[in-house]
Amino acid sequence: MFERLRDAINAALEAAASPDAGVAVGKMREAVIQARASLEAMRDGVQQTEQRLTLERQQLADAERRGRLAREIEDQETVEIAERFASRHRDRVEVLEDKLAAQQGELTLAEREYGEMKGQLIATERARPQTDAARSVEAAWRDLEAAGMSRPGTDVEGEHLRSQLDRSAREAAAEEKLQELKRKMGKQ
Repeated sequence: MFERLRDAINAALEAAASPDAGVAVGKMREAVIQARASLEAMRDGVQQTEQRLTLERQQLADAERRGRLAREIEDQETVEIAERFASRHRDRVEVLEDKLAAQQGELTLAEREYGEMKGQLIATERARPQTDAARSVEAAWRDLEAAGMSRPGTDVEGEHLRSQLDRSAREAAAEEKLQELKRKMGKQ
């Protein structure tokens, strides 16, 4: 998962070096979206490891309790079996704790890199010269986002739809939404 995030970061850096600002911003946006999806998958992995660790700790506690009970009734065979199981669960707990620590470390790094990527994308978009129409569309999207609507291309779940539209279709759709918003607000 971390490798997919690293690939997305490399794609964003390559895009930033592109001579065509529009292409660069588009590639950077796609890389940020991929990075966010990778982060979610990494968070899911951490959660799964935490759940496995909780289960393994419970099984260790059960094996240790059985061993204590067997010692109390002086059942040596059960004591030996319980000790073997406790040893296995103890080893698994150690491995899972190490795995969880590594996953959390990777997640922390990935979140930091994602934040940097997102900041770079925002800075690149702001620095990019825009036409009056593009500024108008951008302002409309900011208003819509402030009202709770997600912009196409920033919604991971809806990203498959975005990939089906080409740039001119997206701009036309944004312009249409802008006109609709203006009509609703009584400005046109």
